[in-house]
Amino acid sequence: MRKFILAAASIAALTLAGAAFVGPASAQSPIVLKFSHVVAADTPKGKAADKFKELAEKYTAGKVKVEIYPNSTLYKDKEELEALQLGAVQMLAPSNSKFGPIGIREFEVFDLPYILPDLKSLRKVTDGPLGAKLLKLLDSKGMTGLAYWDNGFKQMSANKKLLAPSDYKGLKFRIQSSKVLEAQFRALGSIPQVMAFSDVYQALQTGVVDGQENTWSNIYTQKMNEVQKYATVTNHGYIGYVVIVNKKFWDGLPGDIRDELTKAMKEATEFGNGQSAKDNEDALAAIQKAGKTEIVTLTPEQDEAMRKAMMPVYKDVASRVGQPLIDDFLKETGRGPMN
Repeated sequence: MRKFILAAASIAALTLAGAAFVGPASAQSPIVLKFSHVVAADTPKGKAADKFKELAEKYTAGKVKVEIYPNSTLYKDKEELEALQLGAVQMLAPSNSKFGPIGIREFEVFDLPYILPDLKSLRKVTDGPLGAKLLKLLDSKGMTGLAYWDNGFKQMSANKKLLAPSDYKGLKFRIQSSKVLEAQFRALGSIPQVMAFSDVYQALQTGVVDGQENTWSNIYTQKMNEVQKYATVTNHGYIGYVVIVNKKFWDGLPGDIRDELTKAMKEATEFGNGQSAKDNEDALAAIQKAGKTEIVTLTPEQDEAMRKAMMPVYKDVASRVGQPLIDDFLKETGRGPMN
């Protein structure tokens, strides 16, 4: 796959070079921006990406052509960041979890259980100086961070009813590649299994894993509810994305084009984040209507037991991302993981 990515990157570089140095006629050719992502087009991320395409092409008067590649049609989870760094694709919206494995561990703080109690607290982080500080860390990896996109809050699902921490013991749970999520499930006595998003449905269907954590919209659009008997409303974690662009590509754009794309991204972000909560509500209703998955709601006592069971994760993660960053998050949200 690396050879394929390198070849694609070489072709992309030659194309850009040709466009830059040949005559005026070819200068009229649009700048192609490939935007790859791993979820369905009818998810919050997919809708925001499509909105960005619409606005980017409109505001640049066709000088930029945005090509959207949803549902891992171009690259899977493990391939996409390398593809962007090599220039084979210009834009991605990977989940926060994806940056830890490439050396930017600070983004793993988003994966801490119960650290973001609600959307209002989340906005204080992403729209404030703390969010901007985190985006700046991406520069060193050849990426420019443009925006934070919501997916929503995660729920637990399995073929076993999950009411107490003891119910998780021994179950295999699919996770994204994240040391925090690995620690979270180990704290519950589960066996975490790193797996590409596109492979989850089949893994659940065949019993390779017993359960998973995800937002309602992801569960429904990937049809996970068809192969999971139970889903527990936990809202224990958050799935969000960072929209990134190849830094060299971005810095090389004409200033006016970059300004219009920034404007398009800002509006697409507002649109997508507005859609996220609605999509998750609609997906939950659709899952309930389908009747294949029983929705389980925890009592306050059961919820507190889950929070207590996951508290050791904070100590583990502090050694990776730094206690000061965790404290900054808690200070910004004004809430702790136990309330």
